[in-house]
Amino acid sequence: MNKVLKNSWALFLGMGGIMMAYGFQSSLLGVRAVQEEFTLTATGFLMSGYFIGYFIGAATIPNIISRVGHIRVFAAFASLSSLVILIHAILISPFIWFLLRVLTGISMVCIYTVAESWLNDRSSNKNRGSVLSIYMVTLYGSVGIGMFLLNFSTPKNFEPFILISVITSIALIPILLTKKKPPNFKKIEAMTLKNLYKSSPFGAISSFFYGTIQSALFTLLAVYATSMNFTILEISIVTFLLAISGAIAQFPIGKFSDLYDRRKILIFSTFGAAIFAIIAIQVSQQMYMPGDLATSKFWFYVFFILFSFCSLPMFSLILAHTNDYIPKEKFVAAGAGLQFLFGLGAMSGPFLCSIFMNIIGPNGFFIFLFFFHSVIGVFGIYRMKVRPTVDNPDSQFVAMPQTITPAGIELNPTTEHIEEPYSEKVKEILERKGVKYKKNDN
Repeated sequence: MNKVLKNSWALFLGMGGIMMAYGFQSSLLGVRAVQEEFTLTATGFLMSGYFIGYFIGAATIPNIISRVGHIRVFAAFASLSSLVILIHAILISPFIWFLLRVLTGISMVCIYTVAESWLNDRSSNKNRGSVLSIYMVTLYGSVGIGMFLLNFSTPKNFEPFILISVITSIALIPILLTKKKPPNFKKIEAMTLKNLYKSSPFGAISSFFYGTIQSALFTLLAVYATSMNFTILEISIVTFLLAISGAIAQFPIGKFSDLYDRRKILIFSTFGAAIFAIIAIQVSQQMYMPGDLATSKFWFYVFFILFSFCSLPMFSLILAHTNDYIPKEKFVAAGAGLQFLFGLGAMSGPFLCSIFMNIIGPNGFFIFLFFFHSVIGVFGIYRMKVRPTVDNPDSQFVAMPQTITPAGIELNPTTEHIEEPYSEKVKEILERKGVKYKKNDN
């Protein structure tokens, strides 16, 4: 663990700052959109821009990195991300913000890809699990802290936008000044969607719908809370609880999925999230009843935490479930395919959720979450009836953040070769003695 931190502290520190700025930005734009009196449909439309950009970037960034190199690409797109947030404060328009969100999505997927490629290069078979764990906690924890920065100044002012840009720019310093050489970028081969669906229909379909859920949850939660007249501090608390619950819940639910039928755990999780979404609606309505009939927001926080505990580990469960039905050598390719489907679903999530909220009211947010979680659960029950559960000894649950890229999925220790890679000194000694070693150990 100490070796991991020693070799990668600059990356973790830099990514922590970038994710702090990202968490702050997500909440800030949602609250500001409501204060600017954007329609819910317009807000959902502009928030969808991030995931469209993420999807475009995921398809194009690997080629750009291969041609230009990690450091130049990282510096260019991180600088673009720092610049774009400032333009939000100058040009107040849903369409302009949509275009800016597209640019932010492209920039962020570039940042993730470069950082995760670097972590892969610096880790070995013995510490990949530790690297992934630290990376995941860094991401979720930093996003949660960033959401509290919403209390720094009113969203109507320029200061919050400037602060996000400053944090992003400062976060670049440790990464760009690192002495370590950048890795040789390896393009990830993805399974075709047809082969992925044949291998695991439930994994493919649930990944698509879960992308729809996650994109709406993280982008419109602040919009929902603002519409329900939460104070800035209360908005910070509820968005913080979402991020932190996601990190904490991964491990206990993952342990259950390794001990028991993974599909059942996945179905229980999605139906649990659906149930707690409905309860959150009931509690939120009671908060605004007259006199002594009104309840404290404490109970809303409790049931929202329970919802997050059930919902946020689901991408890792979906990935592990899909790996149950494929050979080990296809784990990374299947993960890349699931990310593709997740991205397709994510592009429509905020816009569809905003339609629910526009028709039903603010609680359309939780109706949307209830509906799509239920769709995943119903399809899972159907698949259990037509296909038996299998036991794949190579597959296990590994906690993954929703922002993970195919390069990051390689950090999953179950996708690595058993042999430990040779050090450069050992290679030189072996070569002098004429001893051959496997190329895939390099």
